[in-house]
Amino acid sequence: MDWLEALILGLIQGLTEYLPVSSSGHLAIGAKLFGLSGEENLAFTVAVHIATVLSTLVILWKEIVWLFKGFFKFKWNDEMKYIVNILISMIPVAIVGFLFKDTVEEIFGSGLLVVGICLLVTAALLAFAYFAKPRQKEKISMLDAFVIGIAQAVAVLPGLSRSGSTIATGLLLGNKKEKLAQFSFLMVIPPILGEALLDVLKMFKGSADATTSSIGFLPLAVGFITAFVVGCLACKWMINIVKKGKLIWFAVYCAIVGLVSIIFLS
Repeated sequence: MDWLEALILGLIQGLTEYLPVSSSGHLAIGAKLFGLSGEENLAFTVAVHIATVLSTLVILWKEIVWLFKGFFKFKWNDEMKYIVNILISMIPVAIVGFLFKDTVEEIFGSGLLVVGICLLVTAALLAFAYFAKPRQKEKISMLDAFVIGIAQAVAVLPGLSRSGSTIATGLLLGNKKEKLAQFSFLMVIPPILGEALLDVLKMFKGSADATTSSIGFLPLAVGFITAFVVGCLACKWMINIVKKGKLIWFAVYCAIVGLVSIIFLS
């Protein structure tokens, strides 16, 4: 991988992590086009995922500080309820991660046909959420948090957008747009960090030195910085998009990319 490829893939990751178009699916397509595979691709994926988590922390730092301040009051306040909802939302993805990790990794290595199909599912989900008009709720309930967590767990499939699945599911449940994007981005921080930690341990069980030398420091740095900067912009942009309810264009985009993946790249 050279620095230009890293720049392009970092741009893709930073943008698609927050937009409801599947970052994993787009990275898989990018890796296919650039001929990347194995440990080199794994190391880069870990780096850019950590970069986008950091961009979430930067953009939503006020909300995160609010949660920590409320948590350390050790009272059953709004902040504690919010944290409990985040923990509840993590249960389904934790189950998938611990019990079906090998199965998910096999699916990731099965080619772009699966990516294309999942992109079409993402398109259908976004379109359905756009046209549905459920009764609006004031707050995200524990049950809603669990159901949104199930959507996040299913979205481990490449091509099925994590943000698209969680936001669309929340909208179908009747949760307000203003609160949903923020919750969706905050709830993914622990699972992404946990997944990155497992991948780092996997690399060290193999040959960490060989991985670093095979990809090079410059491409890693370029990809990391690009994903972080673009992630900051995309996170803020996506929150505004969800508030305005303009998700239908992403459904159209996912449908087009999904069909191209199935017909021309699989």
